[in-house]
Amino acid sequence: MLDVQKIQAAINMIAAEKKLPKEKLVEIIEAALKTAYKKDFGDKDENVNVHFDLESGELEISVEKTVVKTVEDPHTEISFEELGEDAEGFSEGDVIELDVTDEVLEQDGDVFGRIASQAARQVIIQKVADSEKEKIYDLFAGKEGEVVNMRVDLVEGGKVVFDYNGNSVTLPRSEQVSRDNYVADNRLYLYVAEVSKEENMLPKVILSRKRAELVPAIFAEYVPEIAEEVVSIDGVVRHPGVKTKLLVSSTYEEVDPAGTLIGQKGMRVKAVMEELSGEKIDIIPNSGDIRDVIARSLTPAEVVKVERWEEEDAYIAYIPYGERAKAVGRGGINVHLASELTGCKISLEELEQTEEQKREEAEAALEDEQNS
Repeated sequence: MLDVQKIQAAINMIAAEKKLPKEKLVEIIEAALKTAYKKDFGDKDENVNVHFDLESGELEISVEKTVVKTVEDPHTEISFEELGEDAEGFSEGDVIELDVTDEVLEQDGDVFGRIASQAARQVIIQKVADSEKEKIYDLFAGKEGEVVNMRVDLVEGGKVVFDYNGNSVTLPRSEQVSRDNYVADNRLYLYVAEVSKEENMLPKVILSRKRAELVPAIFAEYVPEIAEEVVSIDGVVRHPGVKTKLLVSSTYEEVDPAGTLIGQKGMRVKAVMEELSGEKIDIIPNSGDIRDVIARSLTPAEVVKVERWEEEDAYIAYIPYGERAKAVGRGGINVHLASELTGCKISLEELEQTEEQKREEAEAALEDEQNS
């Protein structure tokens, strides 16, 4: 039989602990029992009513059926013949409720008790999750596009949980960078990528260590000239954990935008690189000349000249002999980021070896041979 007392106790305890209305919990349990009846006793098309009185502990389960002369669907219809003596007073087309409570409880009351308990647990889990999402949304509302410094609170498998003003915030695995040192009590900047709340939808907050926008947002914490609009970051591309390239400019001729971000003795850019766990950062001044920007974007390689190719937005960068590896970068990352930053297709053309280079190479080879 259905253990009503256990259900009552569970609802009262959960409602008190989680501060949820008992009525809502009862509704969830009623819906679960209704679904269970359709699955195990009736049909998905049946109109089932379930009522559970929390105070008295009484449970009522009924099925609605339409009175007809000839039954075509036994799940939704009942004949005068089936009603027997009770048929008096009913007309064809009337809808009646048939009490099936005793039938259900006598046959499988224990199953229904478990369903009720499971429903209570599930609604609590969902309600707590919804409440957490609302709380996190309120924490980050108005901070989209900014960075927030947080302390790593828990690392468990691939799960990284940060503490933010006493609140637990999870960094999704998809927004983590493998190079980062996720260790308890470490502090890291997280980029607030999205804070949204649509009608009839749960709020969404996405934090990231992977987005390219994280880098200029961290620079803004170290370079006041960005907030003062003395220096602007015109473009950013990134291969997380490996390299970022920034395109920077200034409306003031006397200001060196790249030098401003680099800082005295490189202190500013070093600080940002440390925040990114040693990720390399190339800062390219935006001169407005696409050839010059392409040449500079291929740093650390030296570029002799850049020429436009036959295709639109396609250029050839001529590099000295021996510079191809630097220009391409490991796995092609350097040239790919340069192309992405400038919005141009970049082809590399290595110049022929000069006589001086040939002589130096021959002398080096001879020295290696003598030392071996």
